[in-house]
Amino acid sequence: MARKITVLGIPFYNTKLQGMVSELTDRIDSQQKTFVVTANPEIVMKAYDDPSFKAHITQADYITADGIGVVKATEHLKEPLPERVTGFDMFQNLLERGNAKGYSLYLVGGTEEVINKTHKVVRSSYPNINLKGSHSGFFETTTERCDVQKAIIDSKADMVFVAMGSPYQETFITEILPQIQKGLFMGIGGSFDVLSGTVKRAPLFWQKLGLEWFYRLASQPTRLWRMKDLVRFYLAARKEAKR
Repeated sequence: MARKITVLGIPFYNTKLQGMVSELTDRIDSQQKTFVVTANPEIVMKAYDDPSFKAHITQADYITADGIGVVKATEHLKEPLPERVTGFDMFQNLLERGNAKGYSLYLVGGTEEVINKTHKVVRSSYPNINLKGSHSGFFETTTERCDVQKAIIDSKADMVFVAMGSPYQETFITEILPQIQKGLFMGIGGSFDVLSGTVKRAPLFWQKLGLEWFYRLASQPTRLWRMKDLVRFYLAARKEAKR
């Protein structure tokens, strides 16, 4: 089995959700440093357009297909990606593993209200996790941003989840990676909004159909402008497939 499958220059890890979670857990247990990017078509197109952003995300040890569009783009290949491996699903599963194993955790992202709610949910639902710290994804000064990054480094947390949206979360992580010896670092977009109950995730029915994106669009019409990247991704991936 091919370990990686490339779509528009982005090497996606060929895995299913539970296999990915188990592999990441093993790396945490062995105190390895791990950077994970969860890439949907929008992120792929950002990398397609911006070589500097592509340089950030291709530093990742694993890039997973966080979007049915990415999976569909590999269907013509001899060995397509088997399923979506989303940031939120990995986040939830790793919190469960972390609770069972007593991992330490640091959270960065969301508004003050969202991060406070997320902090409380983690405390109540995953009491065995050692929550080292949390901070919103908004910084008033460069000094504040650097202070949060230093706090993460000093915490030596087993898991660090950054929910700022792309490209900010990937840049935030890659800035501190050289100073890190161990731990899992993952950008997970709007996952804190969902875990905190601020935003409702699509029902399982929609998820299984691969239409979670449509549910989000229907419930948040302001996302419509982002759909242009889905169209661009489809056209670019189709062109690549014909080569």
